[in-house]
Amino acid sequence: MTKFSANLGFLWQDRPLPDAIRAAKAAGFDAVECHWPYAVPAEDTLAALSETGLTMLGLNTSRGNTENGENGLSALPGRQADARAAIEMAISYARTIGAKAVHIMAGFASGPEAHRTFVENLVFAASAAPDLTLLIEPLNPHDAPGYFLQTTTQAIEIIENCKCPNIKLMFDCYHVARTEGDVITRLQTLHPTIGHIQFAGVPSRGRPDEGEINYLAVFDAISKLGWSAPLGAEYKPANDTDASLGWMQTLV
Repeated sequence: MTKFSANLGFLWQDRPLPDAIRAAKAAGFDAVECHWPYAVPAEDTLAALSETGLTMLGLNTSRGNTENGENGLSALPGRQADARAAIEMAISYARTIGAKAVHIMAGFASGPEAHRTFVENLVFAASAAPDLTLLIEPLNPHDAPGYFLQTTTQAIEIIENCKCPNIKLMFDCYHVARTEGDVITRLQTLHPTIGHIQFAGVPSRGRPDEGEINYLAVFDAISKLGWSAPLGAEYKPANDTDASLGWMQTLV
């Protein structure tokens, strides 16, 4: 049976992170993941994980200065010190709470120098955290115009340039569908390089049983690849999270 992870960046946003973890357990999720947990002491997050028996699959590096519109730092030329500080903070938090992965956010940038900067910072992260999986995620240009990493092809080139076995692709079915389409074929092709899979309805990014993507077929294809880790439910509920969870019974 397909396992699911609740992405607490979008689900139960109305609750403090420890309470959101408890809500995910009550709803029947197999794991949790989050975006930026840093406002909550890691010890409080760990306590909620220990209480529920859930694992935090991953978290993101800091977006940077959000008031200036930043959305990640690791591909920004000239911001290496800030990027590496964000990487070290994410690694420390992940280790404290027993998280398995860190998503290294690239940020808004373009060009060869941004590519070199991203690769250098990823290699730094891989050396600093050989015990963790480091994820890079293409974001579609509709939701994140100007984001450095936009396609799975670009991501694979970066992973190959890094030559670090713990750097993997975050395959978000929503972003891939919006940018590239043919989600199942891309999953099958890229399977060896994937470190985590996420999903949401297309094009709304709402619940996965609404929209263009047949997630029954997608989840079946993922299962046939031998994938057994929880899939990340990273969608935006239209209203109350608990009221949006009917798909957990129908898409299995």
